[in-house]
Amino acid sequence: MTMRAGCAEVEITPPLGAEKIGWLKRITPTRVADPLFARALVLDANGTRLAFVALDTLCVRWTTVERIRKAVETQYGIPAAQVMIAATHNHGGPAVANVGLVPRDDAYLASLEARVISALGQAVERFEPAEIGFGRGILFDAAFNRRVRMRDGTTITHGKCSHPLALGLEGPIDPELLVMGVRRPSGAWLGALVNYAVHPAHHGGDECFSAGWPGVLANELKARGVPCPLFLNGAYGNMATSDPARDGLALSMEETGRAVAQTAWQALQGLSFESDLQLSARRSLVRLPFREATEDQIKGTVAGAQRFIDPKIYDELMPGLLAQIRSRGTQPAEVQALRIGAHVFVSQPAELFVELGLAIKEGAHPWRAFVVGGANGMVGYVPTREAHARGGYETTFAPSSKLAPEAGEMLVAAALALLRD
Repeated sequence: MTMRAGCAEVEITPPLGAEKIGWLKRITPTRVADPLFARALVLDANGTRLAFVALDTLCVRWTTVERIRKAVETQYGIPAAQVMIAATHNHGGPAVANVGLVPRDDAYLASLEARVISALGQAVERFEPAEIGFGRGILFDAAFNRRVRMRDGTTITHGKCSHPLALGLEGPIDPELLVMGVRRPSGAWLGALVNYAVHPAHHGGDECFSAGWPGVLANELKARGVPCPLFLNGAYGNMATSDPARDGLALSMEETGRAVAQTAWQALQGLSFESDLQLSARRSLVRLPFREATEDQIKGTVAGAQRFIDPKIYDELMPGLLAQIRSRGTQPAEVQALRIGAHVFVSQPAELFVELGLAIKEGAHPWRAFVVGGANGMVGYVPTREAHARGGYETTFAPSSKLAPEAGEMLVAAALALLRD
């Protein structure tokens, strides 16, 4: 079986005058700190093709994913079920969805879709013989659980362990950094996939566009000779670059990107490569229940609620959210598994809590699972059932957190069912 691969990247930096999302309120950037990209990797083994796309955006809508899939299936023969499109969850990017008070930018979305389709086409046109290797590193110093458990039974997101009522961190992190390296038989790099779980929130609240620390990661790997590095975020829902154990001390965008890049580069150096790997894909659609919100949840007065930026924004959005829940009944969510040999990339269209990502990895054994958050759509935060009982920002009823407490368990079950298929 001969493996072929092709990679491509296209710039997707929005024009000045466009709005950004990631901070709930309306912000119109006046400068570009660094460019944003869409990066594509397509693999082919005996006619079976798998495609990966990484976008330097906060999220990607399922409708956007489906339009891109339909086009590449028609134009390049890649079945829709075998295309995974993930957002890095970068907070310094354009309005690709309705978030907070910011309406999505449909003109920009049309341009984005065309550029992604072009990148996938370029990747197919560049097919050449390739070898693939998988590896891992451990990185504890770039991601921190941002939820602090308090003595009164609540949890504070972005709390500080020095608080007199703090008991400590609510949960773990996932220190595993996974890589997939793609190279020519000569040994020259074609590209790489890097998978790690932590929020890229830098430049979220200022007046500039930026790719955040995933952009720094990409630039660092490119400088080392990897021409097309894709970053696929993990189960990052409660992961941040600020450390509650050190009074919220945060790594800078550059520090985070360099730390992830260094660990990824070290992992890439120790790979064993193969060209005889089987490719396959599965996906399923899960209908997730909405939360039965109480009056206190609707008003934001329930114990443990945290409304960031401006509480008035939540009040303004609440009528539309309640109408959406009544009209939809359930929230559709796609779960996808792309297998390459003994490794499988499992998509989650959510800001999944790290505990749920670890449950997928554990339940996937003996497969080695890459959990890809923010992929093939976005349903918002998906905390654990236990986190719902304690509160915190990620569980506070809002358009970004509207699902029932059991939604996380349902997504984990759907992922593991695909792996058993």
